[in-house]
Amino acid sequence: MKRFAIVALTLAVGMAAAVAAVGLSPWWCVAAVPLILLGLLGVVDLMQRRHSVLRNYPVLGHARFLMEGIRPELQQYFIERNFDGRPFDRDVRTIVYERAKGTDAEQPYGTERDVYQPGYEFLVPSMAPCPVPKTPPRVRIGGPDCSRPYDMALLNVSAMSFGSLSANAILALNGGAAAGGFAHDTGEGGLSEYHLRPGGDLVWEIGTGYFGCRTEDGAFDPAEFADKAAHDHVKCVSLKLSQGAKPGIGGVLPGAKVNSEIAKVRDVPQGRTVISPPYHRVFSTPRELVRFVARMRELSGGKPTGFKLCVGSRQQFLAVCKAMLAEGTAPDFIIVDGGEGGTGAAPLEFADHVGTPLTEGLLTVHNALVGAGLRDRIRIGASGKIATGTDLVKRLVQGADYGNAARAMMFAVGCIQAQRCHTNTCPTGVTTQDPRRARALDVRDKTPRVQRFQEATVASALQLMASMGVTDPADLRPHMLRRRIDPYTERSYEELYEWLEPGQLLAEPPAAWAADWTAADPDRFTV
Repeated sequence: MKRFAIVALTLAVGMAAAVAAVGLSPWWCVAAVPLILLGLLGVVDLMQRRHSVLRNYPVLGHARFLMEGIRPELQQYFIERNFDGRPFDRDVRTIVYERAKGTDAEQPYGTERDVYQPGYEFLVPSMAPCPVPKTPPRVRIGGPDCSRPYDMALLNVSAMSFGSLSANAILALNGGAAAGGFAHDTGEGGLSEYHLRPGGDLVWEIGTGYFGCRTEDGAFDPAEFADKAAHDHVKCVSLKLSQGAKPGIGGVLPGAKVNSEIAKVRDVPQGRTVISPPYHRVFSTPRELVRFVARMRELSGGKPTGFKLCVGSRQQFLAVCKAMLAEGTAPDFIIVDGGEGGTGAAPLEFADHVGTPLTEGLLTVHNALVGAGLRDRIRIGASGKIATGTDLVKRLVQGADYGNAARAMMFAVGCIQAQRCHTNTCPTGVTTQDPRRARALDVRDKTPRVQRFQEATVASALQLMASMGVTDPADLRPHMLRRRIDPYTERSYEELYEWLEPGQLLAEPPAAWAADWTAADPDRFTV
C-alpha cells in the first residue's frame, strides 16, 4: 500500500505538472492532484482481488473500512450508556479515574441501573450500622508450614508482567504499592529492576516458562529461584497454573519484542521468540503439584507460597485437596482468577467461552477447602474485574479473603480501555515497549494515583461493610448478598448456592459433591 501511494503521488504530481505545462491556471493544477489520485485509487480498487466491496464500489468502499476502524471509539464515546459498556462500563471507569485523582466519585439523582433486571445484585444494609474502622484490616498469609507469614492488604495489584506493561507502568504500580502498603504481583514475566526499585512488597509469580529462574533449556532452576526469592521485597511466591483470559494455553513473545532488557529479566536469548507452554514441567499429578509448592516454600526460606488458577474441573481441584491431605502439607494461599479476567491478549473463543467465572470459581474453591477441612490454613485471593468497593465486598462474601485488581490499576495509571494492549501501540504508554509511547506515562504523576485508588477503594469497601453492620470481613455471610432472579423474585447467596460445613466431604459428602469427591484421584488429573 505504501508503494502504491508513492507511485500514485508521483504520477499525480507529474500529471499536474503536465496540466500546468499546457498553460492552465495554478489553481486548476492544485485541484487536479486529488482528482487524479482518486482516479488512480479507483483503478487499483477495480483491479485488486482481495476486497469484494472495493471491486463493486471503488473509492466509496473505503468509507466502510474507515468506519470499521473507528467503530470502537465511536461506540465508547458516543453510543454506549454509562452502565452497559464492556469490559468495564463508563461508570466504573469514572469511579476509578476520580478516586485515582483524589476527586469526588459521587453521583446525584439516583441509579441509572434497572434494579428489577434479572441478575441485578445488591448488598443488604443493617438497621444498626457500625462505625467504619479507622485502620483497614489485613489478612495474615501463612499456614503452619510457613515460617515468614505476610499480612496482605484487602486490595492489591494483580499479576501483570514487565514486557506486557511498560517500565514506567511497572514503576508507577510498584511505587503506589510501596506508598500504600499493599502488594504487587509481578506476573510471570520475571523479576525486573522496575519491580524492585520503588520498594513495594512483591508477590513473585512463576509461570510455565519459569522466567527469571530457568535453565538454558527452559526447565526450573532451583538455585536461581532461591537466590531471587530471598530478596527482601519478595514477600510471597506464587505458581501460576492458568489465568482467566486464556486458561489451558500458553503464550508466545515474538523475537522482535525480546530486547536485551527483557531477555535479561526472563533468562532467554535476545531476539529469539519465547514460548510459554500450556503445561508445567515440574509436575504432572495433583500430588506432585502439592509437593512442588512445598518445595518452593522451602527454597524461598519459608515465605508464603501458593498457586493461581482459573477454575475448571471441580473433580480436579478436589483431587488437589486430597493430595494436600495425603501429603500433610498445603499452599498458604490460592488465587482464583475468574474467566472474565485478563489484561493481555487472548483468543476470542477462550476469553468468551473457556474458564469458570469468578463467582462460581470462588464458591468451588472455598467450599472444597471447607469440606476437606483445609480452609483455616489456606487464604483465598480473588482476581477478576475488581474495580470498586462493591466488587471487593461481593468477592469477600463469596469466599475470598482479599482481592487483586489488574485492569483497574491500569486505569489508575492512565489506561483508557483502547484495547490495543497486544499491538505495542497503547496510546497512554501503559502496555507498550515503544519508548516514545511509554514516555507519555509520567511516573511521578501516576504513582500517587495508584496509591489513592487503592486507599479509596478499600475505604469504600469498609464503608459498605459498616452499613451492613460488619467491621471485620470475616463476619460477612452469604445472606448479605442478594440476586434478582426475575422481576418478582430475589434470593440471597445462602439460598442460591450450597455451602459445605467444615470437614463435610471427609465425613459424608452431600449428594451434589459425592460423585466428584469419589472420583477425585490425588495421583492423576482426570478429564
